[in-house]
Amino acid sequence: MRDFAALISQLDQSTKTSDKVNRLTEYFKKSNHRDVLWVIALWSHRRPKRIITTSKLREWAAELGGISLWLFEESYHVVGDLAETIALVTSNTSSNTEHKDKLERLHQVIEHLIALQSEEEMVKKNAITQQWKSLSYYESFAFTKLLTGGFRIGVSQQLMTRALEQAFGIPTEELAFRLMGDWNPLEISLQKLLFETNDRAKKVHPYPFYLAYSVEGSLERLEDPALWAIEHKWDGIRAQLIKRGEAFAIWSRGEELIMAQFPELEVIKNHLHCDAVLDGEIIAIKDGQPDHFGQLQKRIGRKKPSIALQNQIPVIFRAYDLLEINGQDIRSKTYKERRELLDQFSFLHPLELSEYQVLNTWEAVENERSRSTETKSEGLMIKRLDSSYQVGRKKGGWYKYKNEPFTIDAVLTYVMRGHGRRSTLYTDFTFGLWSKDPAEQDAQLVTFAKAYSGLTDQEFREINKWIKANSLEKYGPVRAVTPELVFEIAFEAVAPSSRHKSGYATRFPRILRWRKDKKKEEANLLSDLDDLIQVR
Repeated sequence: MRDFAALISQLDQSTKTSDKVNRLTEYFKKSNHRDVLWVIALWSHRRPKRIITTSKLREWAAELGGISLWLFEESYHVVGDLAETIALVTSNTSSNTEHKDKLERLHQVIEHLIALQSEEEMVKKNAITQQWKSLSYYESFAFTKLLTGGFRIGVSQQLMTRALEQAFGIPTEELAFRLMGDWNPLEISLQKLLFETNDRAKKVHPYPFYLAYSVEGSLERLEDPALWAIEHKWDGIRAQLIKRGEAFAIWSRGEELIMAQFPELEVIKNHLHCDAVLDGEIIAIKDGQPDHFGQLQKRIGRKKPSIALQNQIPVIFRAYDLLEINGQDIRSKTYKERRELLDQFSFLHPLELSEYQVLNTWEAVENERSRSTETKSEGLMIKRLDSSYQVGRKKGGWYKYKNEPFTIDAVLTYVMRGHGRRSTLYTDFTFGLWSKDPAEQDAQLVTFAKAYSGLTDQEFREINKWIKANSLEKYGPVRAVTPELVFEIAFEAVAPSSRHKSGYATRFPRILRWRKDKKKEEANLLSDLDDLIQVR
């Protein structure tokens, strides 16, 4: 655990990718294999389930530190990171060499926390506070990160994979393959995960996904349009559908088996004339057309969706690439070759083919994107006909060319401090739209979206100066402000939602610009969102 805390300290203080890779490589080479396995799990999104709420952790840390809870909360919102705040309040700064000699290994600490899941709250409190009492700052920071499950210190799975390649000499692509899928650090060894052949896992194992970059600048930068395949970008769940013998599986891009959520897709196994791995999108359908993503979200969290829900929100699998056929990995073939093989498959409901075309001018491509309203897509995918299927995000082969976002003018109503380097500024904003014409009696601003990105540091500083002079009521870390400032908010999609007070859900809201030229009465109405829904 001491070595892991030292690693966290080194990674937290480093800004160079190469330095982080080297630190991880060194750790992997010298550490206990069970500890290495858990570090891999932590940075590949296999963190242990939380054993206690963060509100309890804040309460216990304040009590242990001998400070009022309100003071802890204020400190937390200034520091911006819960684990850092707890470490500052609870860590033992004295030199306790006897304790340091007895520090448990990382895997023992994690597995002890997992064992606490079924214990009473008081047992959990005693175990956690006893640990805090004996830990130094970075040990407490790392331990609390294990409790909260958030290791946002600039280490991605891709960076970790590079370090594993350096440490063990296993190619990055093979590592990406091995780290995907349904494995549990409590049930597997490092030897089996990284080095042994696992025929059973290969039966339903997906390939690492190829990800696209957004088009930057003019389409003309991509040179001859005849070199590119143009297809519509579907707003669904990216997935790989696998049939190998009697084995059948559907994996999401987040490396989760999702067959249980979409049992009606299992019939596809009987429609395929050969073994194959298809890359595509699971899409909610309404009246034969793609439905909005908000509908699909109702299916995602259901392990056993009822027949009624399946009928209410039917889905299809729309395939746009072929990665394997009859046991042969064909990712090295060109996109055109893979699509020619895919076109030979039989497409019976709920399996559909995402068609593509080759256009002679970029003007024709723009015209095709303008058909997104008709096709119910969120833009275009532009793929080089001669591109192989890569691992991860690689420039040059696949691009996404999304529709221009929706925009609407809204009024700032609530603010909250940011995190990290923004912890001293109010950067998390809540916006409202008018319930009716603001000139009418009883017109109110109704919350419809939250956003925290899109403004410059200078703009945030200017707005914060205004916030200090215009704060109204305070609700914990949230402050109500005088409803006066107007901002243009951009978002990818909008849909009706019974879960939101406004009655609408927006997708990926962000601040486009500060409308200093507008008064609050000129902001949009909630009913204007209805008009946007009708557009797409």
